[in-house]
Amino acid sequence: MMIFPFILVAVSLLLSVFYKPYEFNAAALLKRTASPPRVLLLTAHPDDECFFFAPTILALRRSSSSPEIFSLCLSSGNADGIGERRKGELMRSLDILGVEKDNRWIIEHPQLQDNITQQWDAEIIAEVIRPFVIEHHITSVLTFDIKGISLHPNHFSLPLGASYLIKSLSSSSHTPVPRLFSLVTVPVLPKYTGLPSAILARLGVVSQAFLAFEPTVDSLPIFISGIPDYLTTARAILAHDSQMVWFRYLYMTFSRYMWVNEWVEFKSQKA
Repeated sequence: MMIFPFILVAVSLLLSVFYKPYEFNAAALLKRTASPPRVLLLTAHPDDECFFFAPTILALRRSSSSPEIFSLCLSSGNADGIGERRKGELMRSLDILGVEKDNRWIIEHPQLQDNITQQWDAEIIAEVIRPFVIEHHITSVLTFDIKGISLHPNHFSLPLGASYLIKSLSSSSHTPVPRLFSLVTVPVLPKYTGLPSAILARLGVVSQAFLAFEPTVDSLPIFISGIPDYLTTARAILAHDSQMVWFRYLYMTFSRYMWVNEWVEFKSQKA
């Protein structure tokens, strides 16, 4: 019984550490002359915003830079014929995550339909997102990387389409060009060992802070949720009630992306 007080203290310390969110080099996503920065989250389907990107959205809402956050979803997720229902679910999820109602849009385009076997055309994506980026003076675009986290072809189409747009904007001297960041796809083992994976990421961030490590230009921006953020993410996911089959609950329990987002600036290859 003598060991019980030590166990209680250890558990209390662990909970206190994980209650608080952590981040590293977050400013890298927001470096721009605009004040405040204007960040566009580019997704493929309703539920992408909470299954994959919630740690970043919640962290940016707390940022001292006060970025304005926008959400652009390129389909209604109508693969099963319930697109209208899923639109409402996305709106409720974004309410929970704190994205303003005037800053969110869902696209219906015949060639950008939810399809797990179809890669979307980069030129069409660029054409669709161009007016949103220009009209709202977007300074950073956040989306998937070329592995798309889950290898969904709609997911990994997005950075290619956004990159296509950025290259076309770069040729125009009068149009500001946003930076493009992609969410890092991690290997399968860390992807589905959520809390232990988050612990390791947190220890890495804390050790860098302890050693007074200064982020370099190439340092990955990292956002790590605390317990309240995790619970907010879970609430946002549960807003997508049409998607809540048994394996979604496993995802909520074991996915690293419930806790950790790591970003890298997307650099398209020169021809």
